[in-house]
Amino acid sequence: MRVAVIGAGRMGAIRAADLVADPRVDEVLIANRNPARAADLAASLGAVAIDWADLDALSALGVDATVVALATDAHAGVLDLALASGRPTLCEKPIALTLEDTEAAIALAQQHGTTLQIGFQRRFDPGIREMHDLIAAGGLGVIYSMSLLSHDIAPSGPEFIAGSGGIFRDLHVHDFDVIRWLTGSDIATVYATRAVRAHLAYAEFDDADTTVTHAVTASGVQVVVRGARHDALGHDVRVEAHGSKDSVVAGLTSRTPLRPLDGTIDTNIDAYSGFVDRFREAFRRETAAFVDVVAGTSPNPSPPDSALESLRVAIACEQSVASGEPVRVADVRSTAG
Repeated sequence: MRVAVIGAGRMGAIRAADLVADPRVDEVLIANRNPARAADLAASLGAVAIDWADLDALSALGVDATVVALATDAHAGVLDLALASGRPTLCEKPIALTLEDTEAAIALAQQHGTTLQIGFQRRFDPGIREMHDLIAAGGLGVIYSMSLLSHDIAPSGPEFIAGSGGIFRDLHVHDFDVIRWLTGSDIATVYATRAVRAHLAYAEFDDADTTVTHAVTASGVQVVVRGARHDALGHDVRVEAHGSKDSVVAGLTSRTPLRPLDGTIDTNIDAYSGFVDRFREAFRRETAAFVDVVAGTSPNPSPPDSALESLRVAIACEQSVASGEPVRVADVRSTAG
């Protein structure tokens, strides 16, 4: 099996390393706009660097699959080439920053019969995965409520903020995907607030460093999502679910960056230093699942509608912030739709 990884940044390096380590993958090809960066990464992993210009003839490279590991605002064009090849494609979230571009990519994948897996790695986090399976088996009974927390360890620089699409589209699409995946139900309404509490660079881009969202699923589950671009202790992502039979939490470990004042549990020991540290095993499992898809042994674990619907919820949150009112997610439509 030959797999092309497009992008040699942080996520490209992670995907390439995991593919090289997978015995089912014979060769990993790496392309990057900066050829020296691709060459350095390939040399460090025993992979093969290819010219960026060769991507115009992606099918001629004889690859069995493609990983698009670029910044979201660089997906256009490159993702089109990958989807047009007809080979399975793993694309880091989100597909695009607008509903129109996301729908166009999905339509292109359908046109060419290309399996498109979205990089929502939280689906592969062991604790969150166990919560999903427990809920699916009825172990929680009737779900009363859920709460999700997403805290970055450090605020981003201006270049990232400018191209991120904002905190709802960049950070919270992960939370919205997890809600839909865990409950098996679309998010029906959202009421969102946001603020710039300490990091003024976000205000310069009409963004925020803190958020709170109240969401209700079509099945009636009430959910609270809290987000922050800075956590003084470390990177923190947790999910709590409360039901008629059980109450469970994923992400609460000795490494969770939280300092209990009653001293009854041990936390904040070697706290997570960033999202890669927090989800390194999840990324490994996700990449292996993609190889399963390419090999034809498993169905797509994260289909493109997950990106489309999570983005729709993110836009609904932005509309709620602007109006100060709850928003029906179903009312958020693309201008092309």
